[in-house]
Amino acid sequence: MHPEALMTLPIRHEPDARRFVADVGGKAAYITYRQHDGQLLELDHTYVPRELRGGGVASQLTVRALEYARERGYRVVPSCPFVAAFIERHPEYRELRVGL
Repeated sequence: MHPEALMTLPIRHEPDARRFVADVGGKAAYITYRQHDGQLLELDHTYVPRELRGGGVASQLTVRALEYARERGYRVVPSCPFVAAFIERHPEYRELRVGL
């Protein structure tokens, strides 16, 4: 998948499942979270089907989850290694990060 196509990747929030999901080529990619103490969002797992990896799907999911947290004034615990690395590479999200 071409990176520009990901700029408009439709991502839906499934609050009951505590995740953000993108359907890409009939396959689901997602990032899951847990909420702690109302204002703390732990991003704990990112999954992208093997054939879709390396195309920026996980980054788009991560941005959506981080923006969701920012919009609501939440702090973020990046227990997923991908999310932790993403935040390190993108300083504009570092102020959201907190340890548990």
